[in-house]
Amino acid sequence: MAKLTLTSTYKMKSGYEIPVLGFGAVTAIVHALKAGYRHFDSARMYDSEKACGEAFKLSGIPREEIFVTTKVRKGGYKETKKAVEKSLQETGLDYIDLYLNHSPYGGPEARKGTWKALVEAKHEGKIRSMGVSNYGVHHLEETLAYIKELEGELGEGNAGEISVGQWELHPWLAHPDIVEWCNKHGVVMEAYCPIAKGQRFEEPQVQALMKKYGKTGAQILLRWSLQKGFVPLPKSETPSRIEANAELYDFELAEEDMATLDFDSYSPTTWDPTVSPLDN
Repeated sequence: MAKLTLTSTYKMKSGYEIPVLGFGAVTAIVHALKAGYRHFDSARMYDSEKACGEAFKLSGIPREEIFVTTKVRKGGYKETKKAVEKSLQETGLDYIDLYLNHSPYGGPEARKGTWKALVEAKHEGKIRSMGVSNYGVHHLEETLAYIKELEGELGEGNAGEISVGQWELHPWLAHPDIVEWCNKHGVVMEAYCPIAKGQRFEEPQVQALMKKYGKTGAQILLRWSLQKGFVPLPKSETPSRIEANAELYDFELAEEDMATLDFDSYSPTTWDPTVSPLDN
């Protein structure tokens, strides 16, 4: 694979670029900025947008160098319109780089309403790219069908695109069906809980790789994520860990070592809305 650095990016279907490593926005945003992170993942439900905006302003870093993701949790057209305005207000930004529907919950009409509101926000320049979070393949297929339906109303290419999808992704929850779908459709995959909340560092396979490469368990799992082509979003409030989690570019896991982390496992550390039926 091409050599990656902290400043490497992937190009999204929207035409914009996304940094290959993100930071799950918590209280240590200022330190993350100092450590070189430029991609920050926030959400309406986490009340993290305001903290992001304040940290960006204090940093003095040019806006165009920072990539901001946020999400709307309560879907539907009206709620999403309000959420986008609130996000701009909370962050103090003129636009949001990436806006996601946080989960597929709410049923088809809510998902379609959310999508349409995001499409309108994109046309208005309030967001640059759009996508989904925690969608199963059936939700993704539904979204593609709705994009085609909207194009009949708005014109081809004017109904948005699934630029990014975000999921809990790590060796014990690899979502192979979703990964295959995203690779087929050119969707960038973001990985939250990429180190499985630190619950797997004692696994023999992880311990063996830590010893072989002289790296922490977090660094091994984050490197696995990068080599899978994902955009990992580690969280930490500890300065030393924030720095260490960005030190991923001076080593590469050998193919045979990557294979030792292939598990036939289904072990979410949090929720998993991907299995939710379409009518939920």
